[in-house]
Amino acid sequence: MDTNALSQRFSDIVADLGLEVLGIEFSPAGGGQSTLRVYLDVPEGAQEGRESPEVTVDDCEAASREFSAWLDVEDPIPGNYVLEVSSPGIDRPLFTAAQFARVMGQEVKVLLKAPIEGRRRLKGNVVDVNGEHLVVEGEAGRFEFEHADVESARVVPDWVALGYAPQPKPKPGEKKSK
Repeated sequence: MDTNALSQRFSDIVADLGLEVLGIEFSPAGGGQSTLRVYLDVPEGAQEGRESPEVTVDDCEAASREFSAWLDVEDPIPGNYVLEVSSPGIDRPLFTAAQFARVMGQEVKVLLKAPIEGRRRLKGNVVDVNGEHLVVEGEAGRFEFEHADVESARVVPDWVALGYAPQPKPKPGEKKSK
């Protein structure tokens, strides 16, 4: 199955809903049911005029109906599978070099198709994106690779900035910072 072609077709389908397809994951299951997962987002600049600047449950539901109808007619995927339509969440997956560019400076986890300097798993900040060429720098060093070498990638949420991590307690005599 060509997930890029399917992603493009799904993008055309949801464009009228004011959404875009970030990417698709297909997880085949040996004896069980496979999963087709579609991640949606609101395109940059399209947040104006929407009730929510982010993908809502209603958006996912509407897109799921449209995708299901198209999949039933075209039947591009053999066998049984479950369709999941989702927002990217705070640990958003990255499917393209352009998506890496949008998170420049943020921390990411990258799984490479083949090792670079003995490592397939990288964690660090996106420090440069030049076309399809990516540079990620972290504690393990600086790694340069092509987007085609990426098996999967996700943004690492900054839990402190999001307010979900416990804040350090002030030492006796210190004022609490806001």
